[in-house]
Amino acid sequence: MVLPRSVFDPEAAQQLNKPAWLTAERPRIGISACLLGRPVRYDGGHKRDLFLTETFGQWVTWVPVCPEVELGLGVPRPTLRLETHDSEVRLRVPATGADLTVAMQRWAQKRVKALESENLSGFVVKKDSPSCGMERVRIYHDKGAPRRTGVGLFTAALRAAHPQLPVEEEGRLHDPKLRDNFVERVFAYQRLMQLFAGRWTIKDLVAFHTAHKLQLLAHSPARYRELGQLVANAKRHSRDELRRHYADGFMQALQALATPQRNANVLLHMAGYLRQCADAESRAELRRVIEDYRRGWIPLVVPITLLGYFARKYRVSYLLGQTYLEPHPKELMLRNHV
Repeated sequence: MVLPRSVFDPEAAQQLNKPAWLTAERPRIGISACLLGRPVRYDGGHKRDLFLTETFGQWVTWVPVCPEVELGLGVPRPTLRLETHDSEVRLRVPATGADLTVAMQRWAQKRVKALESENLSGFVVKKDSPSCGMERVRIYHDKGAPRRTGVGLFTAALRAAHPQLPVEEEGRLHDPKLRDNFVERVFAYQRLMQLFAGRWTIKDLVAFHTAHKLQLLAHSPARYRELGQLVANAKRHSRDELRRHYADGFMQALQALATPQRNANVLLHMAGYLRQCADAESRAELRRVIEDYRRGWIPLVVPITLLGYFARKYRVSYLLGQTYLEPHPKELMLRNHV
């Protein structure tokens, strides 16, 4: 479903009073089934994650996947691991020596293709898994300790087919900054895909980009400038080329973590829009709060909340139309910890 054009219009955003993450439907997110509490691990157990099931799960629709079970290995089953043989990484069963590399790769390609109909906005995978791990998966070899340089075969196929899709490991989501970044990318990716799902125009892209300007600036000033140039020269590109380059740059920008210094710069830029309406004392207090955040004394939610208050009080349409103010549900309280 394509979002109404007004959702990306800063002035209409003020009238509708809708947060940036609010769309027509919940994001659909793929997930390693064991993280939902399903007993699909080799020993019949699970790795249920409370944040994913109890908190984030209230805002998304999960699409569970278990490569081993869907491949037909059953529960319980012998353990699998990545091994090097003749300079190649293979997926093997240590207990029997069986090589499942080709079978898993073929299944993964078919499963990834089938997932395209699910309209996923992200994927959460199980860390350390030889099928699902995103990074630092153990690769065993004949001599010495295993090297943590591997990637699970399913996740490798997923990322190769959909490089823009936000993918993260559940272990890394325990880091507040990585958690905030992943959730932010999920909702941004959903908006991006909905923009390009219908008969979009350059005007629609300009409105979308305008609404996301400060969000992009907080993550990557370089990508922010590149995307601005791309949109400004949109008529020089074919539709397919424009869509591809914008989507690539947009998601690459958001993948970079927003630092306190970049956030502070964006917040001060936003404060400049209050120069003609807020009194000097209020503006000075806002600058003090922003500096306290930059120094690490208070979390990001404090200056964001104060700026949002002033934007609503003085009806500053440009600020109210910025996704930066509320890129994901505030009930998740992610910005309380960054």
